[in-house]
Amino acid sequence: MPIAPLFRPIDIAPAYQKVADAIEREIVNGRIKPGDPIGTEHDLVRQFGVNRSTIREGIRVLEEGGLISRDSSRRLHACLPRYSKLASRLSRALVLHEVTFRELYEASMTLEVASIEGAVERASEENLAELAGNLARSEAAVGSPAMLAECDAEFHVLVAKASQNRVLQLAREPAAQLFYPTTEMIVTGVAEGGPRLVAAHRHLIDAIRRRDREAGVLWTRRHLQDWRRGFEKIASLDRSVEHMYMEHAQAARRR
Repeated sequence: MPIAPLFRPIDIAPAYQKVADAIEREIVNGRIKPGDPIGTEHDLVRQFGVNRSTIREGIRVLEEGGLISRDSSRRLHACLPRYSKLASRLSRALVLHEVTFRELYEASMTLEVASIEGAVERASEENLAELAGNLARSEAAVGSPAMLAECDAEFHVLVAKASQNRVLQLAREPAAQLFYPTTEMIVTGVAEGGPRLVAAHRHLIDAIRRRDREAGVLWTRRHLQDWRRGFEKIASLDRSVEHMYMEHAQAARRR
């Protein structure tokens, strides 16, 4: 009878990945700070003791992740990871895991309520002006589902920005990138969807302006519940958002 193995084969990372991991560790743990020079490719070849192609591939990985950049002299510098790249990477993971609307709704209820609470407390006049501009664009876009869905996604980004909490902004962004497809589907398929969305945004801005936390939370919950009810009218809560949006887009092309 064969004996079950006690150990797994060792996964040996390629040299370029080891180079990228070593540099990333120094940036993430703060020993290399954003803006600090890392050197040239030649410097790194000498320090790591590997060939130039290995260094270039490691640099490519770090540049794609937004951890390093080059200046005009081709020297490398550390920088903060690009927010949009982090968010899009995580959003792709949500798509690959076939996230359902029900899951998106439940997570959004927690994150969007936290956003409005922070916005009511800390929004600046500049934040309010941005929200008002978004509302004006939304009112003009009621007849265009795609444009209104874009405005809606931007509105929620602006509310999170007004909370002045960067951790909250980062936490909500990956899931929020799925707002657009669901909102476009609702506004296309539910006649009252667009006007109700704009009205809710108007109430939310008013709550932020008046520093009325109770009204802000109330209208955020109503807005999200409306979003769910609208989606239930046209699709299933328990199927992949991405799959349903693809079906919606294909049907629109056939029309």
